[in-house]
Amino acid sequence: VELQRDEEAAAALGTVRRPLVAPSAGPDPALSMNHPFYDVARHGILQVAGEDRLGRRVVTFSCCRMPPSHELNHRRLLEYLKYTLDQYVESDYIIVYFHHGLNSRNKPSLGWLQSAYKEFDRRYKKNLKALYVVHPTNFIKVLWNILRPLISHKFGKKVTYFNYLSELHEHLKFDQLIVPPEVQRHDEKLRDLHAGRLPPPAKTPPPRPPLPTQQFGVSLQYLKDKNRGELIPPVMRFTVTYLRERGLRTEGLFRRSASIQTVREIQRLYNQGKPVNFDDYGDIHVPAVILKTFLRELPQPLLTFEAYEQILGITSVESSLRVTCCRQILQSLPGHNYAVLSYLMGFLHEVSRESIFNKMNSSNLACVFGLNLIWPSQGASSLSALVPLNLFTELLIEYYGKVFSSRQAQRELGASGAPADGQGGPCPPDGPAAGLTRPPMPPRPLTVTGRPL
Repeated sequence: VELQRDEEAAAALGTVRRPLVAPSAGPDPALSMNHPFYDVARHGILQVAGEDRLGRRVVTFSCCRMPPSHELNHRRLLEYLKYTLDQYVESDYIIVYFHHGLNSRNKPSLGWLQSAYKEFDRRYKKNLKALYVVHPTNFIKVLWNILRPLISHKFGKKVTYFNYLSELHEHLKFDQLIVPPEVQRHDEKLRDLHAGRLPPPAKTPPPRPPLPTQQFGVSLQYLKDKNRGELIPPVMRFTVTYLRERGLRTEGLFRRSASIQTVREIQRLYNQGKPVNFDDYGDIHVPAVILKTFLRELPQPLLTFEAYEQILGITSVESSLRVTCCRQILQSLPGHNYAVLSYLMGFLHEVSRESIFNKMNSSNLACVFGLNLIWPSQGASSLSALVPLNLFTELLIEYYGKVFSSRQAQRELGASGAPADGQGGPCPPDGPAAGLTRPPMPPRPLTVTGRPL
């Protein structure tokens, strides 16, 4: 009954009734027909939308992408949901649920919802830090009352309702969030409907220039200019030094999150040029989160926007040639980015060598750092793009000595950037093998001196 009322309210609002065929979210070029759940994944119901402001992976579920029930096997949908979450449940993650678009034609049964909650055992619920329900309706509230006896009090505290998309800005990187156009239009209609009862929007002040001591949200060049030509940003140097000395054998290093208040306090101290003593916080995961936050807030990813499409092609390269391809891609990076990346990957390689203690091998580290090193210039990386992005990052960590070895690169790349044998490199034709002009950087080791304040 409540679902029917929701549909009637949507019709009164002017929302077009959902057609019998689900609208396409646009073909994902990285989604292969060999995907084990292609029949479900092609609808775009589930997406991985980058990370929130604390570095936790964001998974979105869009009801408006669900086709009518007779066209979707809900059991397969549940299996696909588990298949996707299995890749992230070992780390902290959040789910954003877009309720708009659920109606009597595409809703799963109550029994399916009950079985779904039971199948997601503690392994899935433990690291789920938040469940954001966007555009909740009376149906959601009634459903919540029905399922309340089955839901633990601890899990219930993770649920937060958001009436408008704008309310997500405080918690998420909204530009990375994958919001279906149908949800955006619905949100606009809701805001227009309530415009008379809402306070006038506050005027946005003009952007201010960064402080001379600013560390977060500024370019590598800005940091270099403000730190007497030092290539390695101070935040990266201090956090890496601290973690190298005290955290290499910490189990789950880089997997855990930290208090948002703590992260903001440390960012404020760094941006104001004040000393930071990580010993004061009593948590080795705090500097790890700060390092990821620094990378995530760079105006341009460390691997640059230009390398994004090249990196996506890594899965089409023969396995034995992938390390050489990685090296070729890195030759197209600006020298400053290359130096910082080499420094960071060298440290992560050290972390992976202690994986017997910290459980963080190169694959696990790649899952954590992949989207902190590279993202597209528009929108967020699709779910299927994570495979090549994480694979590329894993190769950089696992084969650090070979990827960043200028001697091997010099033999394989001529001074013009073309392969020495003149037959073309291992990367795809539209990759970075053509037109490289920067010779490999000399293997000058980057050392860390001093201790964090």
